[in-house]
Amino acid sequence: MPGMVSNTAQTAAVSEDLPPASPRIRLADGRYLAYRESGVPKNKANYKIIIVHGFGSSKEMSFLAPQELIDELGIYFLLIDRAGYGESDPNPKRSVKSEALDIEELADQLELGLKFYVIGVSMGSYPTWSCIKHIPHRLAGVALVVPVVNYRWPSLPHHLIKDDYRRKLIKWGLFFAEFAPGLLRWWVTQKWLPSTSVLERNPVFFNSRDIEVLKTIPGFPMLSQEKLRQQGVFDTLHHDFKLAFSRWDFDPMDLSNPSPKQSSVHIWQGYEDKVVPFQLQRYISFKLPWIQYHEVPDGGHLLCIMLVCVRPF
Repeated sequence: MPGMVSNTAQTAAVSEDLPPASPRIRLADGRYLAYRESGVPKNKANYKIIIVHGFGSSKEMSFLAPQELIDELGIYFLLIDRAGYGESDPNPKRSVKSEALDIEELADQLELGLKFYVIGVSMGSYPTWSCIKHIPHRLAGVALVVPVVNYRWPSLPHHLIKDDYRRKLIKWGLFFAEFAPGLLRWWVTQKWLPSTSVLERNPVFFNSRDIEVLKTIPGFPMLSQEKLRQQGVFDTLHHDFKLAFSRWDFDPMDLSNPSPKQSSVHIWQGYEDKVVPFQLQRYISFKLPWIQYHEVPDGGHLLCIMLVCVRPF
């Protein structure tokens, strides 16, 4: 499909013995945040877009947008390594709010201007929701692509989530992440467990379109047993998972439109997504009518971002 950005990513932990290969900024608290620029030069861009990667991903996420389309629309992309990922330092005080403040500080240091666009992919949606909550005045537009849903949001109706097996899996995952992280790490690094290559072909997690996508672009090497044995990799994934699915400091259903004069927030969801149920995304868009909801009939969780969705911004 032409004109798309893939939400699948290639990630590798950076060795402590190697200097960072990517540009980084130093945040106010002393941490370093790595980033990658793409598209047209920043000073010539009509759209300045920050892309927020998902779980086990990084700023090196596969990117399939044709250069001619990027040039036509005048798009500048800024991809970041979130705290602890890739070449960015971990944040021992990481919170849902701090994720949004990292994005704002990066935008300020790179002089993106008073307003910019944010696209959050999968688990990268919780920092994106946080941007709507904590820095709405900085947002020109937002897109959430197959955004994860936190089952602890108070406003989710019980009848929609009570029998959802994903809710039960996350509940058990949170229990072990909170009370037995050592046991969890031992479990996920056992040789008899399926490898990531097996998981990527598993129809339990991916629909047929997802599996076809995984044949042509990198999968999830950060989730391999070899990578998970690295303490830094495990700690990053462990903390990111806990933060995404623990209680937040706000309920997204209580948020207001960051651009009251227009509808500048979009959700893109695959009908065949086996990681995030479309029923919950429909409910969210119903409760927040200022969000434009786009559902792709044969789309799975590896739904690509069609750049045409930038035009309404």
